[in-house]
Amino acid sequence: MLLGGVGALATAAAGLTAARLLPDRDRLPDGVPATTPGRLVSGSFTSAARHGARTGWTVAYPPGPARDHLPVLISLHGRGGSHRDSFAGSLQLHRYLADAVAHGSAPFALAAVDGGDHEYWHPRRDTDPAALVIDEFLPLLGRRGLDTTRVGLLGWSMGGYGALYLAGRLGRSKVAVAVAESPAVWHRAGQSADGAFDDADDFDSHAIFGRLELLDGIPLRLDCGASDGFAAVTRDLRAALSPTPAGGISPGGHDAGYWRSQAAAQLRFVAGQLAAR
Repeated sequence: MLLGGVGALATAAAGLTAARLLPDRDRLPDGVPATTPGRLVSGSFTSAARHGARTGWTVAYPPGPARDHLPVLISLHGRGGSHRDSFAGSLQLHRYLADAVAHGSAPFALAAVDGGDHEYWHPRRDTDPAALVIDEFLPLLGRRGLDTTRVGLLGWSMGGYGALYLAGRLGRSKVAVAVAESPAVWHRAGQSADGAFDDADDFDSHAIFGRLELLDGIPLRLDCGASDGFAAVTRDLRAALSPTPAGGISPGGHDAGYWRSQAAAQLRFVAGQLAAR
């Protein structure tokens, strides 16, 4: 369930910088397009929602000249990860973004923020990463000139749960599309991973299966590897939603190789929905 951050993003005295693009083209992980990516900009802030935690973020822009009011896809990392995981190391989503735009997809920005090691993107007893996204990160992106009127959400594992939870919380008026891959979702509190919820009441208040009606009207894509431990519950989730979400169950496990195998199709799906807002 873990996807640790690999590689480091550059820092600057002002807290904002164009980040280094790692790794080099000839050492890209399998399946990552060698398309030259656009600019990466990183920074950090002290999050009141996370009780003073220093919180890093990165925005990936599509290649080409700067564009005003680009729509934005929020990328939510997995357990044990950070905002870096979307870009550095094994996922390289900024390169998939560049390739999608190069092949005709409507441009958008891709933004990621630190949500905590195992905070699971919902209000907790001692932290609130949902408020971090809604009340702190989205306004930050708006100040940077991005269009946050209606956003996209994407996440894997813990972040897959987060994409579904935040989509339901924000609703169709604010969310244009949500993509959950290998989502860490359970039917009952006793099945959940240690630390994912404060207690059974916390689980019941924020369970995805208990709030499916909140996703009505939001274009969804749900993917999971057939050998992933979350495959069975993802099948149940897909069957419980109407209309059936895009995506599906395909060969693969709970790992970056599978997530990369879905990235191109997922970003094309996102681009179409953001363009249709």
